[in-house]
Amino acid sequence: MQLLAFTVAGQDYAIESRRVVEVLPLVPARPLPLAPDYVRGVFTYRGRFVPLVDLGLRLAAGPLHERLSTRVIVADLAPPGGEPRLLGIAAENVISICSTDEADSSFPSLEMPAAPFLGRILRIGGRTLQVISVEHILPADVSAGLFPPVVPAEQP
Repeated sequence: MQLLAFTVAGQDYAIESRRVVEVLPLVPARPLPLAPDYVRGVFTYRGRFVPLVDLGLRLAAGPLHERLSTRVIVADLAPPGGEPRLLGIAAENVISICSTDEADSSFPSLEMPAAPFLGRILRIGGRTLQVISVEHILPADVSAGLFPPVVPAEQP
């Protein structure tokens, strides 16, 4: 499996590259009042509003450092064959692709109810990184608020 690797608060993480739609420079987001602090807001991507998550606040103690290498990973959270659900994920040093086939060693996923998005830990090319499951990065209540069900328009 191919992974897109990045850092957050000095630690290496990765997501499955099949979930990645596009990698963008850091974009401004319109804040969403009363949203959790790690939801930076929404931004416009190809005519759609997309929620933006700050992984510094989701995984670590503070917001990301805004550097030239800080990027927004546009990820698709939809199940296969489902309606597209895009999420922007802000991360630092989004710079490399690697493969799980290159892993020297692996540690299984931890069972942590507060962080179901944290997956297995891999040692690849001298880096120790943890795989993030993007479909679980938002708690169910936050996801339901950011991605309400699509209601078909009424026909006259």
